[in-house]
Amino acid sequence: MSNTHTNTNTNKTDRIISRITTIVASIVVICLAIWGIRTLLHQWKFEETNDAQVDEYINPVVAKVTGYVQSIRYEENQVVKKGDTLVIIDNSEYAAQQQEADAALLNAKAQVSVIQSNVNTSGQTAKVYESQIAAAKAKLQNQEQEYDRYKKLYDAESATKQQLERVEAALAVARSEYNTAIDAHNAALAKINDARVQQSALEAEIKRREAVVQNRNLTVSYTIITAPYNGKMGRRTIQPGQLVQAGQTLAYIVDWEAGKWVVANFKETQIRHMYIGEDAHIVVDAFPGKSFTGKIESLSGATGSRFSLLPPDNATGNFVKIAQRIPVRIRLNGTPEELQALSAGMSVNVSISKAHQ
Repeated sequence: MSNTHTNTNTNKTDRIISRITTIVASIVVICLAIWGIRTLLHQWKFEETNDAQVDEYINPVVAKVTGYVQSIRYEENQVVKKGDTLVIIDNSEYAAQQQEADAALLNAKAQVSVIQSNVNTSGQTAKVYESQIAAAKAKLQNQEQEYDRYKKLYDAESATKQQLERVEAALAVARSEYNTAIDAHNAALAKINDARVQQSALEAEIKRREAVVQNRNLTVSYTIITAPYNGKMGRRTIQPGQLVQAGQTLAYIVDWEAGKWVVANFKETQIRHMYIGEDAHIVVDAFPGKSFTGKIESLSGATGSRFSLLPPDNATGNFVKIAQRIPVRIRLNGTPEELQALSAGMSVNVSISKAHQ
């Protein structure tokens, strides 16, 4: 009697366990079926890839002059605005060169004033000689008339030879004074022309000096390195007192003004019907509960392997056919504030609808 009761309880327990197992298995099968159907429907409606990353411009901040770092005004991963001072390089040497260039320019401009004064002085001197030429010419004409008179008198034996010689000597003196006045006037005009030529050469020198001053000013301005746009600084690799060379990279800055995008590497069999402007759905691994949208901006002109340092050469004899990846650039929609949480290099999943196919 007792054994019969025990067997009955065992059978009931087995039936309950079997029923529960059947229910659980049925639920699991139903869930797997629902998941499978949803997955198949999703794959049928969308082209999807997880080979995708967020990208943005990360540009180097480069020194334009050589010098010692005087101070550093940023910290690693600091948010900066356009125009913020990042690094100051000691400008003592460049400031001295700037002062020297300024002094040379002032000296050249002062020489122009001196030459202009010389031109004015030579002009006044030329006017004086013009008056002397007129006076000497009048004197010469008078002496020529006097000589003609005495010559006629001498020929008529009404004047002595001594008188004629005295008048002839006076005529020679008057002619010499006239020629001297003309030569002096020509010399004054020549000085004016020389001064004007010097002035033209000096004006060209002033332009050169102005260019030198402008270059020195630029050099001094380059000792203060500022943020070229709004963004976020990267790792700091320099220290105060360090000697940096022109062209040396001092830091990296993430450009927030240029926007952010996703580079999705789709298989070559997936991009047949993709087109520029098509909508894309994006899920970032770092924010699984949040989705983003974007539009296809461009499709690469070649596979990613063709842009590698050592592109594959199938003619080497070790060919294995592998589905190649085509980079597709997708511009993210949203304001800079909405996309601020996304950083370059974050992994994402990208889905693009195949409804138009």
